[in-house]
Amino acid sequence: MSWIFGTWPWYVSGMGIAFVMFLLLMMGKKFGMSSNLRTLCSICGAGKKASFFNYDWKAQKWNLVVVAGVIIGGFIANNFLTTDNAVQIDSEMVSELKSLGFESAGEAYLPKEIYGLEEMNLQSILILIIGGLLVGFGTRYAGGCTSGHAISGLSSLQLPSLIAVIGFFAGGLFMIHVLFPIIFN
Repeated sequence: MSWIFGTWPWYVSGMGIAFVMFLLLMMGKKFGMSSNLRTLCSICGAGKKASFFNYDWKAQKWNLVVVAGVIIGGFIANNFLTTDNAVQIDSEMVSELKSLGFESAGEAYLPKEIYGLEEMNLQSILILIIGGLLVGFGTRYAGGCTSGHAISGLSSLQLPSLIAVIGFFAGGLFMIHVLFPIIFN
């Protein structure tokens, strides 16, 4: 019973995700977080400026409940169900990150050296802006985000989702092992 208020085992979380995906597939729905941004932009009238946002957003408003659930669930998990906010990562990775100048490695989910307000500088602002633009471009170019392709696309056996997920992992490995050390050394 202690796992209810701690980290859930992979098989409980995995079965929960599989059950939700089964329900969505049976209802003919697709899951993905980036589609919610498109819906929000359409609600705000972006369809008058760009044809990409000119669609029937009311058919996707159910997906906005997912966003609300992520926000509320994250708040509840962080404030009421988390006993330790330290990130459980390998000690070798902590040492490697500390050698790159991330002294908060293993202590918080977001390194204060990049995201902390007191540490904010031009380099970290540029990294956030460029990273955000690249993620936005990649999401649009790939036709969806990591959650949409990796969870929804793969569960419905879509080849483009498999290709996208392979690309996500290859890009992540390239960033961490090639670009990350160049940027922070």
